[in-house]
Amino acid sequence: MDHEYFKSHEMGWGTLGTVRPFSNFHPDRDVVEIQTALEKKDAVTLVRILTNRNNAQRQVIAKTFQEITQKDLSAGVKKALAGDLEILLLELLMPPLEYEAYRLQQAMVGIGTDEETLLEILCTRSRQQLQEISAAYKQLYKTDLEKELKGETSGDFTKLVLALLNKQDVAGWVQRDIESLSVSLSGKKADPGPWIDILTSRDSDHLNKVLMGLELEKGQMVAQALEKNFTGDFRLGLQVLVQCIQSPDVYLAKRLTTTKTPIMQRIMVSHSEEDLLCIRAAYLKLTGTSLYTALQKQFKGDHLQALLAICRSED
Repeated sequence: MDHEYFKSHEMGWGTLGTVRPFSNFHPDRDVVEIQTALEKKDAVTLVRILTNRNNAQRQVIAKTFQEITQKDLSAGVKKALAGDLEILLLELLMPPLEYEAYRLQQAMVGIGTDEETLLEILCTRSRQQLQEISAAYKQLYKTDLEKELKGETSGDFTKLVLALLNKQDVAGWVQRDIESLSVSLSGKKADPGPWIDILTSRDSDHLNKVLMGLELEKGQMVAQALEKNFTGDFRLGLQVLVQCIQSPDVYLAKRLTTTKTPIMQRIMVSHSEEDLLCIRAAYLKLTGTSLYTALQKQFKGDHLQALLAICRSED
């Protein structure tokens, strides 16, 4: 086992993720089992192993598999499986930063852009995480993430997206920020500038005070003010950003209520080792149904078992 590799990952049991390090971890044994499972196209064994190891352990498995078999594990999975299960296991095998870069690339590739996935990642990740994701993006796709975002967006939405990618950490005065946002809504046409500047450069505690103060001053919810004063992608961007400032767990839980498999799957994989327990709790409060039960209503077979293993348990 590569102990230096493990030191580079946070693996404490006190995390709010659902997928934890497997305590009795023997990558050589896992590789032998996986090798046989790939030959037999035994999805049950592949799901059991790959959903019960955390990402750092999966990277060790992939490396050990390459050393023992001289073959690529992801290529083996592609050959043995198909459909949503194949995609899920391939996503589990990606290192976290590469996975976020991949999600951003998938949101921009082809005709049309998935603006909400771009926003989800940009709004829920810290400045440092986004810098690391940008570096991974450049390494994977040989182009700058910022350049790609510019090419896929336009107008004020571009300014918002780039400000989110390059988040600043600027101290501000609550009352002054409330006044700036209030004044921006007072003219015939709302001024997007203060919304971009303030909402992408202050910490969430400060911004929650600002948003509450603005609601008191205007006598309406921020969501209503955004709906009334802005349009298009820029309005969507501010709506997502405000929801993530107020509660990223609730926002992600709302995203999980979609029936679109890729969206659900990618959020679960992306947050499985960080805060999926919090998102599960928000989902239950939001829908009255646990995520574990909801998955059973929508999916089936080995794909369902893999998703349930990531979700981990009933709330």
